[in-house]
Amino acid sequence: MKRLFRTKSIERLIAESENPDHKLRRSLGPWSLAALGIGAIIGTGVFILTGTAAAGEVLQFESILKAPLLDVLMHGKNAVSMTGRPGAGPGIALSFFLVAVVCALAGLCYAELASMIPVAGSAYTYAYATIGEFVAWIIGWDLILEYAVSNMASAVGFSAYVHSLLLSLGIHLPETLMQPVFANGMLTGAYFNLPGFLIIMVMTVILVIGIRESAGANNLMVVVKITAILVFVIAAGRYIDVENWSPFMPNGWQGVLTGGAIVFFTYIGFDSVSTASEEARNPQRDIPFAIIASLIVCATLYVMVALVLTGIQHWPTLRNAAPVANALNALGLESVQRWVTIGALTGMVSSMLVYQFGQARIWFSMSRDGLLPGAFSRVHPRFRTPYISTWTAGLFVAIPAGIFDIGTLADLSNIGTLFAFSLVSVSVLVFRRTRPEYRRVFRTPWVPFVPIASIVCCFILMASLPIETWLRFFVWLSIGLVIYFVYSRRHSKFEKGTAAQDA
Repeated sequence: MKRLFRTKSIERLIAESENPDHKLRRSLGPWSLAALGIGAIIGTGVFILTGTAAAGEVLQFESILKAPLLDVLMHGKNAVSMTGRPGAGPGIALSFFLVAVVCALAGLCYAELASMIPVAGSAYTYAYATIGEFVAWIIGWDLILEYAVSNMASAVGFSAYVHSLLLSLGIHLPETLMQPVFANGMLTGAYFNLPGFLIIMVMTVILVIGIRESAGANNLMVVVKITAILVFVIAAGRYIDVENWSPFMPNGWQGVLTGGAIVFFTYIGFDSVSTASEEARNPQRDIPFAIIASLIVCATLYVMVALVLTGIQHWPTLRNAAPVANALNALGLESVQRWVTIGALTGMVSSMLVYQFGQARIWFSMSRDGLLPGAFSRVHPRFRTPYISTWTAGLFVAIPAGIFDIGTLADLSNIGTLFAFSLVSVSVLVFRRTRPEYRRVFRTPWVPFVPIASIVCCFILMASLPIETWLRFFVWLSIGLVIYFVYSRRHSKFEKGTAAQDA
């Protein structure tokens, strides 16, 4: 048991990252890193989940498994959300703001650890240095779920907007190749979501070629999608009917919290910035800057979009796959709708690029430590990218993206991310006690208040997710534990090194 919780020193983590066989190219500056965060955050969420969270969800059958854990704890078998989740209404703008505050608390914790441990792996690496290998494995396994499921959801949203754009241009492709096979747990009659599959594979090819080229493409896409959001806000803002904002919170705080749990998915991309630590030119300074800057920019844009969208359409009408595009069509702004749809597609592509980047780096880091097969940490001799882990992550995402719907995927991503944020916040508290003398280029303010507040807020949002999401999460973690004790613990390079020292 003691070995399960042995930690790896920061010095050793940094030394291992400098090994020529596994060394990555440092080519990213502060603005490219901030663009990675913005690229990941602004995507499927703002263009799709805003409508879902505002209008809520109505189920075809009643089930306690569909009710949020918090609702079940408060009302037991009389949980009020067994037939769906209440919408936040115009209060979705408040949901976005509150979630931004939660993410800012976690972001401050990420920034301190990133300035201390400029190594790929994000929360996985931080847990290895503070809590131990066993917890690091759990969080790494959790991060694989987070990035994979986030990208699956982005790919499904991308397909829906491609379909909307093609229809607006009078192009009709077979519905059986444009829809997921399963939606709300039922067969749709579709064969495969082909656009969702293809876009992930294209992103995989770009990432194999190189991080500098990938970052350049992402920077361009970030400019396009921010422009598209501003076009929507300015063009549609003239048609706001303040009557649509009344009542502002039609389902009270339950609706706002549930909406926050849904849209939390939209913010998770900022932690992907920390996975790029080994490819940043000055990680101790630039990673904290990029995390905080991306959160500020995206929170501002999200609240603006939420206010305009619920101002131009009555909130119950926003329950559809492309709420922003459909709202513009309803106003007769077809030309603006096409531009915004292009921006939405660009945003989703940018998100998928960054998510695939982050996921491949998690596979790479865990493989370098021996917790996953060594092939995943091989670096391409020419491109200096972890090409095997990138291809594997691509297939791991692309195939399910052609099968499942966005709602199921978003919830799974949310609970995994909130769990990761909680452990990062715990890591800050642990490091302040175990390594108080270590140089911190960035220090989380108001410790222990900020980390503790982050942990509490994350668990409140986790409790706002359905029971079935918790069950799926525990199933995923159980699979991970089996893999750890059957394979990873025996092949851990840290375990072998420790055993050799003890001998």
